[in-house]
Amino acid sequence: MTRTEQFLSHLRSGEVLLADGATGTRLQSQGLDAGRAPETWVLEQPERVRDLHQGYIDAGSDLILTCTFGGTHFRLEKDGLGDRVAEINRAAARLAREVVAAAEEATGREIWVGGDMGPTGELLAPLGPLSTEEVTEAYAQQAAALTGGGVDFLLIETMSDLGEAKAAIAGARSVSDLPLFCTFSFDTHGRTMMGIRPEHAAVEVAPLVAGVGANCGRDPAEFVGIMQAMRQAVPGALLWAKPNAGLPHIEGDEVVYDATAEYMAQIAHRLRDAGAQVIGGCCGTTPEHIAAMAAALK
Repeated sequence: MTRTEQFLSHLRSGEVLLADGATGTRLQSQGLDAGRAPETWVLEQPERVRDLHQGYIDAGSDLILTCTFGGTHFRLEKDGLGDRVAEINRAAARLAREVVAAAEEATGREIWVGGDMGPTGELLAPLGPLSTEEVTEAYAQQAAALTGGGVDFLLIETMSDLGEAKAAIAGARSVSDLPLFCTFSFDTHGRTMMGIRPEHAAVEVAPLVAGVGANCGRDPAEFVGIMQAMRQAVPGALLWAKPNAGLPHIEGDEVVYDATAEYMAQIAHRLRDAGAQVIGGCCGTTPEHIAAMAAALK
């Protein structure tokens, strides 16, 4: 059985897997300048990226995501790296794969690597400058590099527009046979920025992917209702939940998220009861949060 088959077998059996936590905010706490793409550290500070992955594995994560949320050329070109998409995504995948291989050998655990793909940061026509074809091509380029780097599955996350989500899915599907997941960010009165409700996203996207869900957002408690709405709309869907550690606020010179590890552990338990099978954390979530969530999900 291949790694991909093993991964899907765990999920199809109903097992709940614990994902990792934040990437960008975690690296910023380690010295990454605010506003600088985390992907730059894949090339410049690979040991910091390895440490990021190792921290979550040590905390109990069953799967980690590559440091490639902004890995399309649309985002990378803002840091002058638009022509290095393949190099950066392959390198990030290999970094994560190396950390996981060593951890699996040392512990005997099964740990999975997901290729992370975030939104382009631009709007599709007619509201914005991008065509569906341009978006599809960008995600195909990123997905091909992540797949070539050795990830076990692909995740398209923080989507707000169904058009962009479907274009991203089409692009990834055109170059990779790996399991593909897609999650949306619902942070505007139960809708995405583009007005999409959880049940609508699930109905439209679940037939196209291995699993659908939500990430980022505001209050982690809102994810319980999101999971319930998706479950009701598409009863057989495999659900993914990765909320922020609450909302950020400033304490001195630091940005602090208001959800404690204990609160995130309570939320993890409730998300499992609501039907989520992949549970983790997004912005502001630390290894301490993940460790508490791991204990709650035992």
